[in-house]
Amino acid sequence: MPQETPVLIVGAGPVGLALAGDLGWRGVACTVIEQSDGAIFQPRQDLVGIRTMEFCRRWGIVGAVEASPYPRDYPQDNVYIAGSLSGGWEIGRHPVPAMDDARPPPQSPQKRERCPQNMFDPVLRDFAASHDCVDLLYRRRLVAFEQDADGVAATVADEAAGGETTMRAACLVGCDGAGSLVRERLGIGMEGDPALTYTTNVIFRCAGLESLHPLAPGYRFIFIGDEGTWATLVAIDGRDQWRFSIIRSGARREAPPESQIRAAIRRAVGRDFDYEILSVVPWVRRELVAERYQDGRVFIAGDAAHVTSPTGGFGMNTGVGDVVDLSWKLDAVMAGWGGGALLDSYTVERRPVAMRNVREASGNLARMLSPQPPPDFLADTPDGAERRARLGAEFADAMSREWNTLGIHLGYVYEDSPVCVPDGTPPPPMDHATYVQTARPGSRAPHVRLADGRSTLDLFGRGFVLLALGQDVPDTAAMEDAAASRGVPLATARLDEPEVTAVYRAALVLVRPDGHVAWRGDALPDDPGAILDRVRGAAK
Repeated sequence: MPQETPVLIVGAGPVGLALAGDLGWRGVACTVIEQSDGAIFQPRQDLVGIRTMEFCRRWGIVGAVEASPYPRDYPQDNVYIAGSLSGGWEIGRHPVPAMDDARPPPQSPQKRERCPQNMFDPVLRDFAASHDCVDLLYRRRLVAFEQDADGVAATVADEAAGGETTMRAACLVGCDGAGSLVRERLGIGMEGDPALTYTTNVIFRCAGLESLHPLAPGYRFIFIGDEGTWATLVAIDGRDQWRFSIIRSGARREAPPESQIRAAIRRAVGRDFDYEILSVVPWVRRELVAERYQDGRVFIAGDAAHVTSPTGGFGMNTGVGDVVDLSWKLDAVMAGWGGGALLDSYTVERRPVAMRNVREASGNLARMLSPQPPPDFLADTPDGAERRARLGAEFADAMSREWNTLGIHLGYVYEDSPVCVPDGTPPPPMDHATYVQTARPGSRAPHVRLADGRSTLDLFGRGFVLLALGQDVPDTAAMEDAAASRGVPLATARLDEPEVTAVYRAALVLVRPDGHVAWRGDALPDDPGAILDRVRGAAK
């Protein structure tokens, strides 16, 4: 007999684990299969973005993220180097406070956190495993799947014990990375550039590397030579492990010989020193987005749906946004109150976000690779110093865009969503850095600190929430009755706090389980049930 599960998740990286955790938090049973044993040798993500931290707040795991092993007093500066660490020049520095010193912006109760994948995955794994309805199966590989009108049948190989089993699910979600088997078997193409640059990552161990050069500590060092930007060095654990990335390391995905790698590390540090190479991974920076995120009962998310240059830290965070959008919709359909159009809205809502984010990341890469040093750039002369100062100022100005991305992380809007009701108001001016809170339908519901110390964000997550704001609030009984008759989970939150009303700009605001605004108005329409039918994907 096939093993049965409501939702089968393929891949236990951060995106798959986040989906499992959110489904489990909602009480939806699911099974995760992962072909590896879960060990991380090359952390591909190191920034937990501010929106992802807001989701962690909802899940109750902020403390676990903050307690991860990364030192909270480690400086996070981005430093630009001409030549080497010990024999060159610092030509620019973007100061970033250590995590203990950083503060949330006024638009959020949270802030971004430095928590590399080898530290963040265990937090998400523990969160997912804390729910009895979640099964995590490692060393299990998806072999094939096929779907019919009633569900999906997947053939799964047990890599440890041998043999194959069949698993039956109502839905399957491929969180299986850039080389997604799920996406391939669905025949979903990718749009964009498959090879921006070829890079080789080298993880090496060296305690006390900071003592080998005279510069102030930093999180990321970007090296500029006569040929332009050629390498970066990142303090991936804030202790003794470093990620050295050789940019433009060739014309194909192939690691250089070890002798060349060691010569490059020596060039960057500027002196001989003892270190241990732990792993070497050649890879390709890409700018790709899937043509669609769904085929019937099968979905893709994370790197399976979009592949981006890591410049900006958008990849994993965009993927977590994907599954938070998808999870509540799966819950709604499984529970019977979600309509047929609800799951179809997943691609419509999330694909434009990925398109924007991968383009922004590619722009960041272009800016990082933009320096064209003049002759004698590395000369230890007054002319050389003047040329370094000029290029350093220009580079710092260009790179500032990558370090200021609040608008990217919080400002995405589901403008064309079929399950949001537009109110005809224009969007506030926003860009990559500027984020103006708005309760326009499709937007993230704004954060306002309440009189009792909570955030408005703490009101959202389980089901729909109808905010009734101000002193003279219209009667909400008709909306509540319509929700009850349809089985839609709806809680009404009455708030007479002027700051909330001023930010939300309506007497009534309907917020979805994912924390996005579905509808707002100063009075209920004549048929509030029609509003509910639209936002639950059951409009006639």
